Amino acid sequence: MATRTRRSERRHEPLSRERIVEAAVELLDTVGEGGLTFRALAERLTTGPGAIYWHVAGRTELLGAATDAVIATALAVDDADATPREVIRTLALGMFDAIDTHPWVGTHLTHVPGQSPMLRIFERIGRQVQALRVPEAAQFTAASALMNYILGVAGQNAANARTIQPDTDRTEFLDATATAWAELDPDEYAFTRNVAGQLRKHDDRAEFLAGIDLILTGITAHQ
Repeated sequence: MATRTRRSERRHEPLSRERIVEAAVELLDTVGEGGLTFRALAERLTTGPGAIYWHVAGRTELLGAATDAVIATALAVDDADATPREVIRTLALGMFDAIDTHPWVGTHLTHVPGQSPMLRIFERIGRQVQALRVPEAAQFTAASALMNYILGVAGQNAANARTIQPDTDRTEFLDATATAWAELDPDEYAFTRNVAGQLRKHDDRAEFLAGIDLILTGITAHQ
């Protein structure tokens, strides 16, 4: 009944690029990139594929627009009363959560490194690097290191989450993994065995932010 009501409401709303992109994000979250077709999108919007093509030229443009919409929301940080370091941490966590919620975003970003979503992230981070008074010669490296860490760790976290069954208890999963680490060959995996106990209690978001802090400390150490 709820689905019918929602579709009925959408049928009476004028079709727009914004509505199409919103529906595309919902579809991507449900079935992933492989399920994003104009036929499936038209069914979700209770319209015809031709009406969608009037607003969006093709699947590539649609996927880019959906990614851009998610990234724009993640980067919408109010930095009026925050330090550059605080803004970077907030931006980083926003990206981490966005990719965790929308795993397809991380995949798409790696395929289009020179397009607008990636440039938006780089620009937003870069301005905060400038605000940290990083020497101009080091600004590109600093911004790149932060962006690569953010997207790399967030993307890997999202990929890891997809390998775990939806009904799996996180604590039990970490316990099992830590136990397996502790039983590895002591010569070949001495370090991994040593930190196995820490895996049981670690928090992904907290570890992620700790990494951001390490990078920021390194960036500002020699100013």
